[in-house]
Amino acid sequence: MGVEPGLVGQGGDIGAGGDDFAGKIAGHVQDPDEVRPYYALKGSPSILTHGGNPTKGLCYRYLVATTSDASLRTGNASVNLTGELLIGGGATRGAQGEIRGVNPATGEVLDPAFGGATLQNLEAACAQAAAAFQPYRALPYETRATFLEAIAEHIEALGDDLIVRVMAESGLPRARLEGERGRTTGQLRLFASVLRDGGFLEARIDPAMPDRKPMARPDLRLRNIPLGPVAVFGASNFPLAFSVAGGDTASALAAGCPVVVKAHPAHPGTSEMIGRAIQSAVAACGLHPGVFSLIHDSGFEISQALVADPRIKAAGFTGSRRGGLALAAIAQGRPEPIPFYAEMSSINPVLLFPAALAARGPAIARDFVGALTLGAGQFCTNPGLILALDGPELDGFLTAAEEALSPVPAATMLTPAISRVYADGVRALAQTPVVKQVAVGQEALQNQGQAALFGVSGADFLAHPHLAEEVFGAASIVVRCADLAELHKVVVALEGQLTIALHMDEADHVLAADLLPDLELKAGRILVNGFGTGVEVAHAMVHGGPFPATSDSRVTSVGTLAIARFLRPVSYQNLPGALLP
Repeated sequence: MGVEPGLVGQGGDIGAGGDDFAGKIAGHVQDPDEVRPYYALKGSPSILTHGGNPTKGLCYRYLVATTSDASLRTGNASVNLTGELLIGGGATRGAQGEIRGVNPATGEVLDPAFGGATLQNLEAACAQAAAAFQPYRALPYETRATFLEAIAEHIEALGDDLIVRVMAESGLPRARLEGERGRTTGQLRLFASVLRDGGFLEARIDPAMPDRKPMARPDLRLRNIPLGPVAVFGASNFPLAFSVAGGDTASALAAGCPVVVKAHPAHPGTSEMIGRAIQSAVAACGLHPGVFSLIHDSGFEISQALVADPRIKAAGFTGSRRGGLALAAIAQGRPEPIPFYAEMSSINPVLLFPAALAARGPAIARDFVGALTLGAGQFCTNPGLILALDGPELDGFLTAAEEALSPVPAATMLTPAISRVYADGVRALAQTPVVKQVAVGQEALQNQGQAALFGVSGADFLAHPHLAEEVFGAASIVVRCADLAELHKVVVALEGQLTIALHMDEADHVLAADLLPDLELKAGRILVNGFGTGVEVAHAMVHGGPFPATSDSRVTSVGTLAIARFLRPVSYQNLPGALLP
């Protein structure tokens, strides 16, 4: 992830100050041979000029804690929930309505009650975030990295108490949540490594050329800086990895932006536990307490006011298309519009190419049912659409899919509301005259989702656009395309997606190559011989896509590129060396 040679200066005399950039930074990398003249380097506290010891400013309290005082570093793993808002370094009781967690598997109402934030509470949280911004962004990148690692350790120190509470609030199984906790802490540590690498700054230098004719070139230097305080909205389906300490929070904090999190009402207790872990990490590292706040909203007023607050400079959201568009409209309607990064709606088409379908259709069908029903289908990358050419090979696929799906038990859904919406969506598909029910899983009990598979012709799918709308849960539609021309029409008619999966063999490569230019315009990730439900947290991952998958197809909410959402470039022209960052 570098800068192509020739796009920027290649080192040498940089003009302002007359210093050699490569020579200045050579002492700030772990390996002095790793000198990239126009690129930010590992361990460098300053990207455009010499800046002292790479560890200068490292959180002393945290260093002490890691070596001699474990209680300071990890805090008490046994957390007593209070139902309070966490504003800056303090806690206060919200007075606007009441939120309670509910066990979706049993219907049990969980203690404690959480008070919703008032506008005064929101004012305090945003004021704290604004006050924290300048001191937080000025910290050495190593200090920020250490802070992210401290958050990860505080979360891990919560131990089984955290898993038990998340299970109670989400109905999700232990193994899934233990994996999600590892994903959450691993993500924080990955962004710590991003900070140490420095590439996120996209540092570039064009050295001055005073003798250039007919006009001299000024000294130009560029780096990315943080936008400012960021609002984060927790998601329902990932109470850890897309919530209080999830990808939006991790990438915003890594970028140098304080965060105000609006907790999801389905898991308020989980949110408080994670929020207090972050608060403890803030205190252990001696940071400004306004770096992090957590609020609850008993309705919609506080969420809307959070996006509208002039001190908030960006927002991250994972949820429904309706909710995302409503908040995006507020973000764009402000006197100072801000970027609103919403992940909203995707049906993640799966294309079954002829050779692969003929060779291993039943095996693909069984894998498809496993992906469809994973976690009751409550993944934003759930395979909600199958596209294939009509014929006996597709019939074999459907027979195998029916055999695999029929014995699948109904699964508890995240909330009663999500369960109701899913049931309504499945019912609407079943009542559509052109749609045929192919298979269903076992009957659902209260707050459970029954898996369902439907079929429709390509022509009817094109004639009924509502069939391409997301049904959040374990429901999918198989589209029988009469020929390749109709398959292409269906692909072109698709809305934006997070993922598109291609199941193919070598004999399918020519057909896949013909479709690939159109597929690239439809999705943020194209994968082969798999399903999109696994989203690797990595440098090359894109978890995004054209509308309505997201509100901005240029970015991702998963992977190290997610940090770019909360940065903007600044160019410095002829700045004296003493003033360079």
